[in-house]
Amino acid sequence: MADERIVLSGQGIHKSYGQELILYDVNLELGQGELVSILGQSGSGKTTLFNVLTGLDRQEKGTVVRTARIGYMLQKDMLLPWKRLIDNVALPLVLSGTRKKEAREAAASYFEDFGLEGLEYRYPARVSGGQRRRAAFLRTYLYSRNLMLLDEPFTGLDAITRGQLYQWLLDHKEKLGLSILLITHDVEEALRLSDRIYVLSQGPPSTLWPSLDGLKGQKGGEEKLRQEIHRRLFARIEEPVHPDRL
Repeated sequence: MADERIVLSGQGIHKSYGQELILYDVNLELGQGELVSILGQSGSGKTTLFNVLTGLDRQEKGTVVRTARIGYMLQKDMLLPWKRLIDNVALPLVLSGTRKKEAREAAASYFEDFGLEGLEYRYPARVSGGQRRRAAFLRTYLYSRNLMLLDEPFTGLDAITRGQLYQWLLDHKEKLGLSILLITHDVEEALRLSDRIYVLSQGPPSTLWPSLDGLKGQKGGEEKLRQEIHRRLFARIEEPVHPDRL
């Protein structure tokens, strides 16, 4: 991947809490227009890594390079129940100094693309879980416009709604100019959505295996990829090593 296409990178990231090493020598990069997944078990340090990448937490060692402002979407939609959808979505624009009327107009222009047309003035309690998640996604998009980190954003949705959101994201990623880093513990979700997949080793400490890509187009490639993901998920680091040596 050419350096000019990298919109987010981390090199040699180490992170500890107290005396416990959580992340060891983590290296990753996200290219312009990519959707890259980070797969890991519960407690492997996925959210810790996201907090470091967004700047919400600091690493002890290593560097993080961000080429744009990051929109960070959590597992919960975090919509304010007393605000209508249009005002929830427009909130990043208002907080950045845009007048409320203009912020509403800017937000409303995206409601059709995000499958929310006609719901502008409903309260969060009056829409479905999938619609709430779309509203949260749009709010995150309006904050950053192109670089998004999604922390298990499909958690808690039923299979049909989740599948609809998967397809919507695949259909609109290029149109919206999105570069996305996605945390998930769902192997099938990562396989369906991702251009590349990183796997966090079982920890602590955890590190990232080199990214997986290029197997899907081969005969039996997806099944080989699935097997390799499972192998990496349950591997432990007996002693800290560089990912290239795993």
